[in-house]
Amino acid sequence: MIKQNLFTGFLTGIAANIAGVILYVTLFSNADLDKTLENAVANDYLGKIIALGAVLNFLPFFVFLKKKQNYHARGVLLATVCIAVAVAIFKFF
Repeated sequence: MIKQNLFTGFLTGIAANIAGVILYVTLFSNADLDKTLENAVANDYLGKIIALGAVLNFLPFFVFLKKKQNYHARGVLLATVCIAVAVAIFKFF
């Protein structure tokens, strides 16, 4: 049961990050999603967009904490850490 709750929180964190990236690109870019992400890869600022999308992980994290679903919140935190590591690896290689 604990692993399932952790996995559910992890998937929620990944989904919140993807939603945050899409929301950021939609609000602050004049081009569509594909062109913006292609431009971000070409100009080496994709990691910054992903990091800004991770800000949306605060919402499910604190909702899970408020509902006393600590393992779900740990899953969201684990997703955030994994995204941070992936951004760091992408940045240096």
